[in-house]
Amino acid sequence: MSGLRSPYALRKGRLRAGPLLLAFALTVVPARAQESRLEEARPEVALITAQGANALAIVDLDAGAVVGQVAIDGAPAGIALSPDRKTAYVTRPDGPGLAVVDLAARAVTATLALPGGPLGIAVNPKTGLVYVADWYGSRVFVVPADGSRLETEFQVGASPSGIAVTPDGATILVANREGDSVSVVDAATLAVSRTVPVGRHPFGITLDATGTRAYTANVTSNDVSVIDVAAGSEVGRVTTGERPYVVALAGSRGFVTDQYGGTVSVFNLQTLTSVATVEVGDHPEGIAATRDGNILVVANWGSNTLSLLDATTLKVTKEIPVPDGPRAFGDFLR
Repeated sequence: MSGLRSPYALRKGRLRAGPLLLAFALTVVPARAQESRLEEARPEVALITAQGANALAIVDLDAGAVVGQVAIDGAPAGIALSPDRKTAYVTRPDGPGLAVVDLAARAVTATLALPGGPLGIAVNPKTGLVYVADWYGSRVFVVPADGSRLETEFQVGASPSGIAVTPDGATILVANREGDSVSVVDAATLAVSRTVPVGRHPFGITLDATGTRAYTANVTSNDVSVIDVAAGSEVGRVTTGERPYVVALAGSRGFVTDQYGGTVSVFNLQTLTSVATVEVGDHPEGIAATRDGNILVVANWGSNTLSLLDATTLKVTKEIPVPDGPRAFGDFLR
């Protein structure tokens, strides 16, 4: 299956502040505040794995244009970013392997051969460890942040695809497509603590900001399973369009790409009821919300475009041409 191109396709005492300490504090605190403001002001960029073009496309969302490309062979598909957002990790199903990209230099700094079919990928926000799902096996590879070696692996369900890690870095969740389940894994021991049955053929998996609930896009049952992470159980389902792929969250709503429908299904996160269906490009796959939660960025594999969807009005505000075969499966906004 070339490029895994398939429809299925997380003190004692007191410190006295003398003159030197106060001077240090007055210097450092404003610098940190300035850094935070600069981060908020920086134009948001989408990092799109273009499978057909064998490239990582860098898209300035404000400008609405591709502003750079990094060549990556092996049909790049999955993507995740380091905790500091300076490094991208890209899966190469046809390599097979992993590419590490320095985003400031816009260059591949390391490649790592991996067995099987590396596709889904996530980064632990606390340790920086990289987790790569082997689509052809029932395992997830663990790679250090520099991408230098395959450190270890752990077993999950059949055909693992999407991966998410809780904000505290303690729990890994893996959607098992052929297992119709989600594996809940202890990140310290790499042991499966619970297996949660969900809908048919779960592919993408998304966590909310607190790591309380997870959402899987179930490809062949055309729905989304909602999982209570602490309880390790499914607490609801939401009907979607045909062949849902990934879920994104913004405000009080969930957004799901429907591959075969060319649409995004929108649902209420509290009531788990459908809100609307919005037409986007052909065969939408990756989807993510911008930092402010105002825009959903949708990668349309079939039409080689990004659709920018207003999270409030539910209108597409812009279509951006990108290189061939955009998938952006994972964490792709910076």
